[in-house]
Amino acid sequence: MATECEAWLNANPVDADDLSDSFLSGDEEKGTTRKIDNEINGNWISTPTSTSTIQEARLKAKAKRRLRKNSSRDSGRGDSLSDNGDGVRGHTAPPTSPKSKLLDRKSRLGKGRGLPKKGGAGGKGVWGTPGQVYDVEEVDVKDPNYDEDQENCVYETVVLPLDEEDFEKTVTPIVQEYFEHGDTNEVAELLRELNLGSMSSGVPMLAVSLALEAKASHRELTSRLLSDLCGKVLTQNDVESSFDKLLRELPDLVLDTPGAPQLVGQFIARAVADDILSKSYIEGYKGKVDCEHARAALDRAAVLLKMTRGGLRIDNLWGTGGGQRPVNQLIKEVNLLLKEYLLSGDTLEAERCLKELEVPHFHHEFVYEAIVMVLESKGDRTLQMILRLLKFLWKSTVLTVDQMRRGFQRIYMDIGEINIDVPCAYLILEQFVDKSFNAGIIDKRLRDLCPCRGRKRFMSEGDGGHLKIEIY
Repeated sequence: MATECEAWLNANPVDADDLSDSFLSGDEEKGTTRKIDNEINGNWISTPTSTSTIQEARLKAKAKRRLRKNSSRDSGRGDSLSDNGDGVRGHTAPPTSPKSKLLDRKSRLGKGRGLPKKGGAGGKGVWGTPGQVYDVEEVDVKDPNYDEDQENCVYETVVLPLDEEDFEKTVTPIVQEYFEHGDTNEVAELLRELNLGSMSSGVPMLAVSLALEAKASHRELTSRLLSDLCGKVLTQNDVESSFDKLLRELPDLVLDTPGAPQLVGQFIARAVADDILSKSYIEGYKGKVDCEHARAALDRAAVLLKMTRGGLRIDNLWGTGGGQRPVNQLIKEVNLLLKEYLLSGDTLEAERCLKELEVPHFHHEFVYEAIVMVLESKGDRTLQMILRLLKFLWKSTVLTVDQMRRGFQRIYMDIGEINIDVPCAYLILEQFVDKSFNAGIIDKRLRDLCPCRGRKRFMSEGDGGHLKIEIY
């Protein structure tokens, strides 16, 4: 259709005055032959005298609009109009493809294997390929920003020294954790990372202050810690100044720990024996001490050092606490504890001594040895006292259900060997188990597991010829 319109226009040229967009002048309006302007499809044309002329003007305007529309739509695309008026493109999409090549984002050149750009080293926030190591960049002397002083600079991480408040908050958890694991090397590594500065002398004082309120095993660990830290993290002057502060603050420490003077004196004696305090440390205070508590601490240390010359081992001053002691030593201490109780009858003292052993996992041995004493004893006094002690420790939760059960089960397993030395061991064990069940120490299941020895007695005089079975 567009081609036909164009051919018709070429054959019938249109006068420019006929398609003028301007209005009529004033003279023309006054003439005899006055033209009436009308607008057809956006173009101002003069009103013709016949209908055919109007039809021709409309066809001309329609042909011009179609030419303008086709030229603006197909410009730059290489399209052309065929003879039939259909648009023909240079590159058409294949029949099987739903999209044309204009929407295809693949490379037009046919190169590449689909790998990432720059081998994965490109893109935002990427510093290079994985595993790439950058060499030290050489300094360019000709660089306008070059500075000679920067070549000799050494960059280090600066750790600010701790003040008194931060020191206590930081070091206290370290010492408390040391009481649990007992590794002095770990404490030394943690203290090296801190900038103690002038607060290095506060480490022994803080450790000893915490140990005064702790157990004997913790005091032994504290003495070992001070001995291992001296020379690595601390100096001998730091230890001496720390003990000087302890002696000055003894009046305040006595309020929380009444035995603080004796304990501090033992720490001083142990430090002198470990060569972290000079031997003349105590002599330097002679005649210069006005505080009663400080004098008591120094006297205690002097007495202990004199006793070492007579054979006392001051390295075992605090003893070895907890499970670090050998089993044979723990068994001896348990037996000694039970013998002292049988002589005194003081259950509170027996409880305190059992707690000081610091072996809650070994309390089954205490139950075992107590029952053995009952089996080997003569008379009912030992049975009643041991039963009262076990009942007291059971109510105070010092002896747990598991430890009590294990102690009785060990007796059940060894009763055959015990019976060799104690012929009536089975009978005494049955009596003790029944009384323990009545006292609420053991349950019915554990009572029923108690072994008993059966003995068959055959016919004898007075039996009437019948077989008797008695259980003892």
